[in-house]
Amino acid sequence: MQKFTTIILILAFAFIGATKVEAQDFQGKAYYFSKTTMDMSRFGRGRQMNEQEKKQMEDRLKSMFEKTYVLTFNKEESIFIEEEKLAAPGAGRGMGMFGSSFSPGPQYKNIKEGLYLQDQEFFGKQFLIKEELESIEWVMGTETKQIGQYLCFKATAKKRSTQVNIGPPPRRENTETKTDSIKPIEDADKKEEENMIDVVAWYTPQIPVSQGPSEFWGLPGLILEISAGNNTMLCTKIVINPEEKTKIIAPKKGEEVTKQEYNEIITAKMEEFRANRRRGGGGRR
Repeated sequence: MQKFTTIILILAFAFIGATKVEAQDFQGKAYYFSKTTMDMSRFGRGRQMNEQEKKQMEDRLKSMFEKTYVLTFNKEESIFIEEEKLAAPGAGRGMGMFGSSFSPGPQYKNIKEGLYLQDQEFFGKQFLIKEELESIEWVMGTETKQIGQYLCFKATAKKRSTQVNIGPPPRRENTETKTDSIKPIEDADKKEEENMIDVVAWYTPQIPVSQGPSEFWGLPGLILEISAGNNTMLCTKIVINPEEKTKIIAPKKGEEVTKQEYNEIITAKMEEFRANRRRGGGGRR
């Protein structure tokens, strides 16, 4: 009975909200705050950092992992762009181009055409990440909560992570090596399981567009909050039909690559970076 009531509520909100998106020139803007947590135990060059050292490292990384974004959307298209802001003195010191190269560029989604594009610069080279819009198998829940003036419903999913490790590699435990033929299968299964992340979304049928921040979409309402792995994005402001419209333009420039190809490029660059540090004395004991 509760589930049936929830479905009725969703349909009612969708019907009410639909009147706001009927206009051909409908557009909205949603502002998000993003925060990413990192496992600080992986830093410290092989030793355990104390609380003061962890705090100093977190402050240095804060500018890299606390961002604000704007999602401009209509019924079919959206583009998700990081807001530019001045960094606090000393914040992210030493990161420079290294840090900016790992910030996601403008992300474009076209629901009608099933297209995902990302304009990405990496160490001075321009890439255009192009993919089919990935379908997410959402599990609709009955739980609700209020975000600002909007009633939101919960949905969950499992999704393959596209995040690339930019920190130190995880410590490897000394375990006995298996020699049987099952080991490669076990390793592949373990890697696949490690690459899957839990996703929790809160969407509002009061804005009945199938859009959301970053690569997330596919729910019967705008996604106002999303938690995926160690990253959380929360909508802090919404403007429906702003006086000044922003033209949503699909990125076009750069070397065209898939997401997997781009991640392989980053991974290879990181391995090269670590190797150079070791050769330069970073690995001396």
